[in-house]
Amino acid sequence: MTNVTLVTGFFLVGFSDIQELQIVYGVLFLVIYLAILMSNLLIITLTTRDLQLQTPMYFFLKNLSFLDVFLVSVPIPNFIVNSLTNSNSISTLGCAFQLLLMTSFSAGEVFVLTAMSYDRYVAICCPLHYEVIMNGGACVLMAGVSWAIGGLFGALYTAGTFFMPFCGSNVIPQFFCDVSSLLRISCSETRLVVYTSIGIGMCLGMSCFICIVISYVYIFSTVLKIPTTKGQSKAFSTCFPHLIVFTLFIITACFVYLKPSSNPPTVIDRLLSVIYTVVPPVLNPVIYSLRNKDMKRALMRLVHKTCGQESHSL
Repeated sequence: MTNVTLVTGFFLVGFSDIQELQIVYGVLFLVIYLAILMSNLLIITLTTRDLQLQTPMYFFLKNLSFLDVFLVSVPIPNFIVNSLTNSNSISTLGCAFQLLLMTSFSAGEVFVLTAMSYDRYVAICCPLHYEVIMNGGACVLMAGVSWAIGGLFGALYTAGTFFMPFCGSNVIPQFFCDVSSLLRISCSETRLVVYTSIGIGMCLGMSCFICIVISYVYIFSTVLKIPTTKGQSKAFSTCFPHLIVFTLFIITACFVYLKPSSNPPTVIDRLLSVIYTVVPPVLNPVIYSLRNKDMKRALMRLVHKTCGQESHSL
């Protein structure tokens, strides 16, 4: 019988073994993290306080911003602290929670993006029935289902991964706990649960992707019937970025979560992990909100209201 040493903790490898570079990376990620927080919290504030933004589209935008904030708040602060303190260790429980939360928020974001595409489909293709179909109860139900399915999938995925014992090397060549690295150091021959959850995730992701593509096929066919080019360009400028961000998120997420465990980690692996973790939360506010005229007007109203209150207090 071969002696094995069970792993009780892990070491997360950053982007460099040189401490000075690790500090630079930590500061860089801190700046990016603060920018993500500020932009998404601004969207949450505007869509909550401004009465003219109480529509289904901005309701889903608010949910997307919450998911973005939660998603980046799981791995990045831990990486920042590790980089600045030169400590890369993480407990098994901490690694499990990190995987659970990241998987749950990622899956929830995919479903919210799908709900947003359906909202745009109803608004453009069925405008006369929009208020009836996308009523408050339907929006809350769709958002609740998105969060719930994301949580259930994250729990199943994490349970399947950490049901297996780990032995041998405890080094994870990423800045967060990823499944491919955990499978690589697993000493279990039975991986039915984790592979089943991976299959479920692939089916759910492809289903959402197909739903979004079908929605936009109908949207584009309707937009092309608009007589004015101004109306067409406005609709296309909203649709294409949504598809780009969703496709980028799906591809990088599949790479992070579904990459075969036999592949050795490379610089590309880490780069795609950064793109998956950081880029969507950065782009979402720019694409969906900060370029939106309604959001800009709401921001101006908030600024004027805040400045007015400060002048009265003085």
